[in-house]
Parts: sequence; C-alpha cells; structure tokens
Amino acid sequence: MAATMKAMFIRSFGGPEVFEEREVPIPEPGPGEVLVEVHASSVNPVDYKIRRNGTWAGVQPPAIIGYDVSGVVAAVGPGVTDFKEGDEVYYTPEIFGGRPGSYAQYHVARQEIVARKPENLSHTEAAAVPLAGGTAWDALITRGGLRVGETVLIHGAAGGVGHFAVQIAKAAGAFVYATARAENMEFVRSLGADRVIDYRNQDFVEVVQRETNGRGVDLVLDTVGGDVLGRSFEVTRPHGRVVSILGGQVNLGPAYFRNLTIHGLFLERARYKLDALRTLIEGGQLRPALDGVLPLEEVAEAHRRLEEGGVRGKIVLRVRP
Repeated sequence: MAATMKAMFIRSFGGPEVFEEREVPIPEPGPGEVLVEVHASSVNPVDYKIRRNGTWAGVQPPAIIGYDVSGVVAAVGPGVTDFKEGDEVYYTPEIFGGRPGSYAQYHVARQEIVARKPENLSHTEAAAVPLAGGTAWDALITRGGLRVGETVLIHGAAGGVGHFAVQIAKAAGAFVYATARAENMEFVRSLGADRVIDYRNQDFVEVVQRETNGRGVDLVLDTVGGDVLGRSFEVTRPHGRVVSILGGQVNLGPAYFRNLTIHGLFLERARYKLDALRTLIEGGQLRPALDGVLPLEEVAEAHRRLEEGGVRGKIVLRVRP
C-alpha cells in the first residue's frame, strides 16, 4: 500500500471553487476501526451546506468532506472482529466529531457504522445508497412507523432521499402519494408511486383531500422544506405522523388540533439500517437511480449540479478508476 493518498479538500468555506486536490498520508485505523479503500462516493445536500459554512458540524477548513462510501477494507484496527481485509463494504461517514469525510482514496470508520455491500450492486451504485437510503429508512420505518395498508405522502420524490422513500414505502405495503416536477413524474411512477402530483401545477392539499375523501394520509415525509411542512399538516389524518428532514419555522396550530406526531430527522449512523437496505436491494425491491457519475476530481461540478436542483436520484463520484 502506498504511503499517501489523493483527496479533495475545501481550502475555505464558500462556493464549489474552494475544492482543491491534495496528497496526504493514508490514515491508520485505530481500535475498533477499519481502513477502507474508497471506490466511490456521492454528493448530498448536506455536503454543500457544510462546504458553504460547516462550523455547525464542527468542520474547519482545510478539510475533507463527503458522506457516502462504497469500497474494500484495506486494513483493520485492534479489536475489529466484524470485517477483514478484502471485504466489500458501504456506509455513511459520521459528520460530527471532526473526522475526515469520503472525498478521498481512503477513509477510516468505526466498524459499528459499516455494513457489507449489496452483492448485486457495483461500488458506483452502492455509493449512492447509505446517507439518502438510510435517511429514507429512518423517516418511514424507524420514526414514521409505516405499516402495511397505510397511505403516505412523499414530497420531493425524485430526489436522493425521495426516490428511495417511494421504493421503501411500496416494499412496506403502503399506498404512495408523491410530489414531483412535471418532467420527473414518469420517473417517480417507475419507482412505484401510486399517485404522482405535479406540485407546480397542482395543489397537493386539494388533490390529497379530494382523493382521500377528506381523511388525509397516515404519514408525510417532507424532503423539501419551505411552506410544504406547514401545509402538510392539513392533509395528515388526526393522530397521523409527519417527518421532516429539514428545519425551519412553521405554525404548529393545525398539527396541535389534529394531535399529530412530528419528527425532525437527522440520520444517526448504524449498521442495521444498511443491512435492512441491503436486504431490499438484493431482493429486487430497491434500486438507486444515478443521475450522473463523475470522477472525484470533478467534485466541484457535482456540487454545482446538485445545488442547481432537478437531480433525479443521486450524483456519484468515482474514486477508484
């Protein structure tokens, strides 16, 4: 193994232009940690939020960011019993704690957050899954408690989290309402959504109220933000659940009178979620959609595309040729 690796650093907070390639020593795994040769990573909205100003996450430039990995275990630290050199794995690195991210040729992680990669996915495909797929799983299953026969409304269904959420909801036996741009409606239908709403030309509140005869849905997943969260209270049945992965100010009055349960969600890293996603993937019930694949050196362009909006699924970064 070489002594150094290439990594994409942010030299300061700012726009995509702050990325620069550097050569740095390959990290060594400590007790309970694994060193992974990164074959692919991907970009998520949290990446560009941290790139703009990541002080809230404890990030101080110069720094390596990035929060998806698919790769091969290159070495294990003392006390590691779950993995060995050569194992194919995938995971989402921890954001807090000052650890480097995944925009690099090698990455060190605690064995507890690492899982075996789905056998039927390439590393390029698998790298799209951990953060967005884990968030969708937590939102619908862990927090949302989605059950067979329930109805769910998923906002932003063509995006990274949204496109996984549609598939997970269908695998769970739910009826899925989904919002998307007109140009993404067929894509969202192909994921399994039962009713797709063109949010630019249709009022989702009117559609859901009409089609549920005023009852509303059992669960809402908000991946969009803005006024979507507050308006979603209007289409959630009494004692229903709402999960949002975005913060913001909202009038809780309608939720209060409906006795709704509201969850704010920031993904907690844990292997069991990735194991659950692997089961769905290997069973043919879940598949990542890739909007593009770029080499790691073009991470700035990946960030620009993601920030512009309109991405279907995920943009992946190829680290190992």
